[in-house]
Amino acid sequence: MIIYPDINPIAFRIGPLKVHWYGIMYLFGFAGAWLLARYRASRPGSTWTAVDVDDLIFYCMLGVILGGRIGYVIFYGMTFWTAHNPWYPIEVWDGGMSFHGGLLGVIVAMTLFAMRRGRSAGDVFDFTAPLPTVGLFFGRLGNFINGELWGKPTTLPWGFLYKGVVRQPSQLYEAFFEGIVLFTVMWLFTSKTKPRLAASGLFLLLYGIFRFAVEFVRMPDPQLGYLAWGWLTMGQVLSFPMIVIGIVLLIYAYRARVPSGNFAAAG
Repeated sequence: MIIYPDINPIAFRIGPLKVHWYGIMYLFGFAGAWLLARYRASRPGSTWTAVDVDDLIFYCMLGVILGGRIGYVIFYGMTFWTAHNPWYPIEVWDGGMSFHGGLLGVIVAMTLFAMRRGRSAGDVFDFTAPLPTVGLFFGRLGNFINGELWGKPTTLPWGFLYKGVVRQPSQLYEAFFEGIVLFTVMWLFTSKTKPRLAASGLFLLLYGIFRFAVEFVRMPDPQLGYLAWGWLTMGQVLSFPMIVIGIVLLIYAYRARVPSGNFAAAG
């Protein structure tokens, strides 16, 4: 058993302004994604420029923030919004962010970026496939610091004692699988040219599997509970389509074998 360190979620204050660790984790995630994308764009044969990356990250930031908040309200906080607080969607300091909503927001943002730049949306999706893992890693650390999204009670030696109950550190499980493991696989997979949409399919498949699996040891959102059979959670409902779509995209990519536009044609 490990004693939870009970970290203050407020990192520091500037007058009346409170700077939360969770917000800092978002900055780390965006900064890390930007640096990695800049590095990948600078490699020989890349069709991306530094300016492309800067603009893309700006689009993605808007997609993550707007999509993540709207998705959380729709998927997890609709009852609270409609029954208790009509201003809840814009009160970003009181409530969470949904990865699945953020993903949908980013897909819309990247599609708009691709249209404006005359690029294939599939190429943009593939180029960014390793980047969300950085934000996922830091975001889950932010959840741990906030003392939220805990796992079920456990007797395992690495369980954390939190408010009198020893719990599975499901936030750290997700940081490891969705962050470290998924980044490693995606970074290596995208280091060489692959058929268009292969990287996107692999990301959706692996994230969906990791998230679906961790949900078995994570406590369901209290306002929703289990949706069916005493174990099915909203996170699993939202992750299952990702698994299916990921498989479909991988099959399509390797059957169609459309060359990626992220690498200059040889010759």
